[in-house]
Amino acid sequence: MFDFVHNNKKFVQICMAMIIVPFALWGIDSFNRSGNGVDEVANVGGVKITKQEFANALLQQQSRLRQQLGSKMDEKIFDSPEMKRMVIENLIGQRLLAKESKEAGLSVTDEQIARSIEGVEAFNRDGKFDKNLYSEVLAAQNLTPLIFESRIRADMLEQQMQDAYEKNGFVSARVADNIIHLNEQQLIVRTSLLPIKQYEAQVKVSDLTLREYYDQNPKEFEVPEQVKVKFVKLSVDDLLSKAEVSTDELRRYYDEHLSEFGTPEERRAAHILINTDADAPQAEQDAAKSKAEELLREANLSPEKFSELAKKYSQDPGSSTNGGDLGYFARGMMVKPFEDSVFSLKVGEISGMVKSDFGYHIVKLLGIKPTKAISFEESREGILVRLRQQKAMEIFAELAEKFSNVVYEQSDTLDPAAELIGGKIEQSGWLSVDMVAATPWTPMMLQALFSGEVIKEKRNTPAIEVSDNTLLAARVQEYKPASIKPLAEVRDIILGKLLRKQAAELASRNGKEVLQQLQDGKTPKLTWESAKSITRSLHDSFDVELTRKIFQVSGDKLPQYVGSEASGDGYIIVRVDTVNELDSISKEKRKSYIQQLRKMTGDEMARAYLSGVRQQTDISLNVPGGEKEPL
Repeated sequence: MFDFVHNNKKFVQICMAMIIVPFALWGIDSFNRSGNGVDEVANVGGVKITKQEFANALLQQQSRLRQQLGSKMDEKIFDSPEMKRMVIENLIGQRLLAKESKEAGLSVTDEQIARSIEGVEAFNRDGKFDKNLYSEVLAAQNLTPLIFESRIRADMLEQQMQDAYEKNGFVSARVADNIIHLNEQQLIVRTSLLPIKQYEAQVKVSDLTLREYYDQNPKEFEVPEQVKVKFVKLSVDDLLSKAEVSTDELRRYYDEHLSEFGTPEERRAAHILINTDADAPQAEQDAAKSKAEELLREANLSPEKFSELAKKYSQDPGSSTNGGDLGYFARGMMVKPFEDSVFSLKVGEISGMVKSDFGYHIVKLLGIKPTKAISFEESREGILVRLRQQKAMEIFAELAEKFSNVVYEQSDTLDPAAELIGGKIEQSGWLSVDMVAATPWTPMMLQALFSGEVIKEKRNTPAIEVSDNTLLAARVQEYKPASIKPLAEVRDIILGKLLRKQAAELASRNGKEVLQQLQDGKTPKLTWESAKSITRSLHDSFDVELTRKIFQVSGDKLPQYVGSEASGDGYIIVRVDTVNELDSISKEKRKSYIQQLRKMTGDEMARAYLSGVRQQTDISLNVPGGEKEPL
């Protein structure tokens, strides 16, 4: 009930994180009917996925990967057909879930959406939901509350559909026990490494072999074409210092937006709730109403016992333990009938019976925090920042087209563009088309720099948006064509690579011979590391293949030996000394495993279900730049 926010806060935070980049508003009927004129990239049972939705979803995926991988992320993957296909596939899966949720008759109430949104930190000021802030945050992302709330509703419906399968996965106790025994079997092992270094002195590489490798692998030694450029940038951030705001303008803004500079009235209330659904049978509703009337009489007879009555009888688990206390809240945070009652009471007064979709409430007003205004002087700095940003945006909008035109029309120099915006011409270092892209050298900017007319005809690049509200134009000053490094420059690199390769092959041959001797019962001289305990899930630094070999060892006759090449470090031999089986399984452990396994089987059921739905749905894909392709 009233603790819904707390229980669903993480889910809605995830939803809110998605507005950092433009939304893929695939779930909103009003968006689909808006007549935006964009061609579709896919059609799922007659429902379009537009190019704009696809582009937004691709941006979302790019943002998520940037957060996960940081500087390791290769921006080129976003131009790959595989990435684009994956994004479209995800959108199709979402469409199918939305369709099935609707056909299954699932629903989400307005109250559930309201409670969810209240729990989003981005909409909270001083730990409490702020309606003005909510509207401002959405407006900054070009969203309306209607669109955002439709998105939340669609996501929650999907989640209900997935939960229906994930929470009904099945696994027998016997299967769970077998998995527990396998997963928690412990082996005590020792390792001995035959390192590559001890074999490097035994191998040699001839000059002929070096030359052959160099000639056969030219791409390894290729230096891509490079440029040094001069560039000029038009940015809102750079225009802030030119945005002058007078005291009169600050005062006028404050006077015209007084509602923004203060905290709204808040009220603290406690309630006793007797649950009943709006669509419950009449007999059930009558019984709930009768119980609430009885409690109301008791509360009016002994107002000082309201808290005790709430603890004993209230059916709101989120507040009953606190004597029904809901804390302070402003208008717009509770369901309307409840809110209207609270804001009509005097402190200490108890309401009549209040009916909402949750049931019957008896409300007591505990306190009032009146509206508190923030003075002009306290608000001045914040208003100044806001107005400067607005003016800088206006200047940017006014200059952007002129900047683009000047760069294009006077394509043999950047001086007029720099003069137009009062900026300076900057100099880059060496840039290559395959470098790790980063602002301002985005993939689009690099592509422009290495185009024929920019390099060969020595023209300015177009003015390209390299980040939000930032345009950049450049012209090439120096150019180096692609080339192959001379053998003398890369000789040591090739030599080291070939020496390690041959040493690794020698280590592997010798390691296999030593392993065979051990398996034959002989005792070759080896240095063994300290004993360690491993399981199938915690197996130290062993790779998957070696781990598989180790756990295939029988515990009947120990020690036993297995070996494997050690990822370029040499050859590793593992001695299995002890195999420890799990003696017994506690109820708690079995329960934990069964829960995880049920979720896994439930996930698989959900995937299988969607796969079946997909086969029965007419789905087609318009591949960008290609023909219509059925899925």
